[in-house]
Amino acid sequence: MARAPNYNQQRADRDRAKQAKADAKQREREQRKAEREASTAPASDAPPAAETDEQA
Repeated sequence: MARAPNYNQQRADRDRAKQAKADAKQREREQRKAEREASTAPASDAPPAAETDEQA
């Protein structure tokens, strides 16, 4: 006789796969955000030229 399908286990498997996909997508977004911030950070850390002229 065939076993009855375990719907709770199937649902848990789908939920785990869905969560893993969402986590991977979130990590990719955070990585792209960090790359954008890293590329703009050196320009924003440098003091503006006007301020250095006023101090001298």
